[in-house]
Amino acid sequence: MFSRFIDTSYAPVVRSNIDRLVWARLVSNSCYRFAPPFIAVIARGLDVSVGQMGVAFMVGEFAGLLSPIIGRFIDRGNRLISMMMGIALITISIVVAATAQNLVVFAAAMFLLSAAKVLFDTALIVWVNDHVPYDRRGRIVGVIETSWALSLFIGVAIMGLATALISWRAGFIVGAIAMMFTGALLAAGLPRHDAHAPVTEHARGKVPANAWFVFACSFMLMGASQCVSITFGPWFEDEFNFTSGGLIAIVIVLGVFELASSIGSSRVTDGWGKEVSVRRGVIMMVIAGVAMSAGSHISVIAIPMLVLFIAGFEFALVSMLPLAANLVPTAGGIGLGLTVGAGTCGRAVFSTVATSLYDSVGPIGPTIAGTALAALTVLAITAYARSAR
Repeated sequence: MFSRFIDTSYAPVVRSNIDRLVWARLVSNSCYRFAPPFIAVIARGLDVSVGQMGVAFMVGEFAGLLSPIIGRFIDRGNRLISMMMGIALITISIVVAATAQNLVVFAAAMFLLSAAKVLFDTALIVWVNDHVPYDRRGRIVGVIETSWALSLFIGVAIMGLATALISWRAGFIVGAIAMMFTGALLAAGLPRHDAHAPVTEHARGKVPANAWFVFACSFMLMGASQCVSITFGPWFEDEFNFTSGGLIAIVIVLGVFELASSIGSSRVTDGWGKEVSVRRGVIMMVIAGVAMSAGSHISVIAIPMLVLFIAGFEFALVSMLPLAANLVPTAGGIGLGLTVGAGTCGRAVFSTVATSLYDSVGPIGPTIAGTALAALTVLAITAYARSAR
């Protein structure tokens, strides 16, 4: 299905496995993205508040601090084994979440899920780096990252349907079953002989000083997204009387627009330049965030602006990944791992900030916070572009 977007100038091993890679990312992303839209439903099931759930997500996202270690492990090892380890740990974490009887166990499951997701995602992107030149990675990464959008309106929607019909625990179980199938599919397809680090690669790469601008971008960009994505569920329930079915409809719409952003990024990022593409996506977030803040109590304003905010985030994120993987050209896992780690830390910090703001002042709080972070991201990526020149 996705291989038709890749022409014959790319390596045969990339073209023959792109469908498997997209599917694996779709399922893993679905498991990772399922909980935030249904945070209020899960909170009621565990008999805790939305703010307390935010603390659980914060604990989970701090697994991103392991990213530098994970990145170095991947640089020195077998990419396929790393991916399979990530899939196995994601499956275990989802089963633990599905059976959790209290917030502590649920938080531990979210921590394991985040760490496993970093392991799997970084190994996958580094595998791509091994087979695709830097100036052509934007298209490949863009195609693979359509899985982020597809995970929302396919994977999360299916898990959400199980939640609406049975319970949120059933939603997690659906994800665990899909992950087991995915592991078998990937293990059967990806070749083993070229899954090791290239012999010319040296894992000890030095991180350049200006890379910290990219790490800051990742921290603030992910934080901005988390402020909105973790609170729109209870916001729409409280303000606009949405049910689980209504939230599934919003999830599907968000997925459609994210997909359009991913496809758009795959087509223009290499031509525009990675930094310019990131900046344009984040500017869209700022514009949408300002309008969303002003109309947080008006559904015909808030809902479309939420969609544009998330679409801008997706465009910026997809454009940033190939840039991050090339921060340390001799060791892609280090730069990418640090970038992903900074992003997950941003999610961690603003999981609790956003939910606390929501409990104290309502949806206007996390919306303004997300908009401010997006504006700061524009400044950071501009500073990086100037330093790189």
